[in-house]
Amino acid sequence: MTATADAEAAANELMPLAEYLGSVLRRLRALPSLDLDLTQAHGNTLAGDVLAPHPYPAFDQAAIDGYAARWEDLASAGRVGSHPSFGKHEGGPRPVRLNVVGDLGAASWRPVRLTPGTCFSVAAGAPLPIGADVVVPVHWTDQAMAAVEILHAPKRGSGVRRAGEELAAGQVLAGAGTYVTPAMVATFAAAGIGHVMVRPSPRVVVVATGDELVDVGRPSQPGQVVDANSHALTAAAVEAGALAYRIGICDDDPEGLRGLLEDQTLRADLIITTGGTGTGPGDMLRRVLSRRDPGRGVVEFTDVALCPGATLGFGTVGGEEVPVVCLPGEPGAALIGFEVLARPVIQLLAGNEPVFRHSVKAHLLETVSSPGGLREFRPAHVAERRGGGYTVQPLAGGPYTLSGLAEANGLLVLGERVTTAAAGSTVDVLLLDRRR
Repeated sequence: MTATADAEAAANELMPLAEYLGSVLRRLRALPSLDLDLTQAHGNTLAGDVLAPHPYPAFDQAAIDGYAARWEDLASAGRVGSHPSFGKHEGGPRPVRLNVVGDLGAASWRPVRLTPGTCFSVAAGAPLPIGADVVVPVHWTDQAMAAVEILHAPKRGSGVRRAGEELAAGQVLAGAGTYVTPAMVATFAAAGIGHVMVRPSPRVVVVATGDELVDVGRPSQPGQVVDANSHALTAAAVEAGALAYRIGICDDDPEGLRGLLEDQTLRADLIITTGGTGTGPGDMLRRVLSRRDPGRGVVEFTDVALCPGATLGFGTVGGEEVPVVCLPGEPGAALIGFEVLARPVIQLLAGNEPVFRHSVKAHLLETVSSPGGLREFRPAHVAERRGGGYTVQPLAGGPYTLSGLAEANGLLVLGERVTTAAAGSTVDVLLLDRRR
């Protein structure tokens, strides 16, 4: 049997990635909803539809600074676009003179009524006098105080905002599953909403395991490996919308490892570990978490048809049965594992839809090879074409995935049956937009 045939035979024993993700995500549910003050709601996902309890604007109001008047009193004023001179009306359209009977600001609250031949000086946001149906801009007048001359007649309703014109009472402002943006917060507040029901941002704890790990600030050397993963995965969890906490490094001590993870169940909705997913002599995490202890949870480690990083772990820890995702220790494989498994788990817990990143079809600029039987995720640079569509330039993959990811804004996806993708072919690309 050739080496290629051996590799394909080994790959056939792996679980397809789609099947594995389905089996994991079906076990999870979105976190229970919370009633949050509006100022805390931004960045969360709505747990239900939000309806406007009141109209917006709440009352008829002036949309601009000017003079609130009856349109009938202005009909004979000069048309828009004419430019009569003040005090010189012979041979040209004449202005309309109205008595200014008061001033109204945004804080005015007493109802007032217009009578024929009168107007009110109003500020933007001021309540509209009863009977007024137009606000004349200041620059269309002589800006007098007692009696104002109006040079042009606006259209009926110009400069006026009617109650409920923008938002009607009972209108759906945002549906369940919507991500709360700053503009949405403003809309809720304007409609009189002070609290909303949301799915909370998942609390994610990140732990790196391994006796060989040392903290950042020094180079790796034989017997020591700098812990890049816990920093990177914490940042990735924050980018995915989680409240992430880096615990740091845990040695390969079975009791210490189990105790540390169980302690974190009190503060976490999800635990992410990195390292120790293999079957080597130093892979203590797999041996500890795959042990079936009543009341302490269990993690199943699965060999998945994924490149890079074939082994992923998922299960629960502690009596609270907090979900745990176990990722490989190699940094590039850990970040790819986060993208394909941990990030969708975070999105599901947060109640977000869809849970996967947006994908596009792209024109491949360079021929690439891929291991048969594995679904490969390769760093890539995606660009929009001037005439529409996308192009994708592969970046460093395989043992150089980490450096490739630092430059990438997308992930080129090559399926299990793909061994070569030719330049000019159409391929799938996940967009890493660096935002939620």
